[in-house]
Amino acid sequence: QVQLVESGGGLVQAGGSLRLSCAASPTAFSAETMGWYRQAPGKERELVATIGRRDRTNYSDSVKGRFTISRDNARNTLYLLMDSLKPEDTAVYLCNCRFHGSRIDYWGQGTQVTVSS
Repeated sequence: QVQLVESGGGLVQAGGSLRLSCAASPTAFSAETMGWYRQAPGKERELVATIGRRDRTNYSDSVKGRFTISRDNARNTLYLLMDSLKPEDTAVYLCNCRFHGSRIDYWGQGTQVTVSS
């Protein structure tokens, strides 16, 4: 069973920090790739960061140097540490996983991040 549950969103001032968590079922955490995406109102869903099972990471240019993705294998939890937040980072952040050889994406319900100026 694939389950992803995000938490940690909220309201923060520009320049502040937040840490998002994604609690994953053991099946979900065994996926080849896990990641964070975000969707702002009226905009397409976009990649934020991904991490592979060997901890290889990938970031969008818009967050590189400010956000850090990591995983805790003992807790089946994926994290996104967001520093130096900007108003344009405001969005619903969604946890994602994809299994090797599959085109199917699994999603959590999302957590709202709002950055005030």
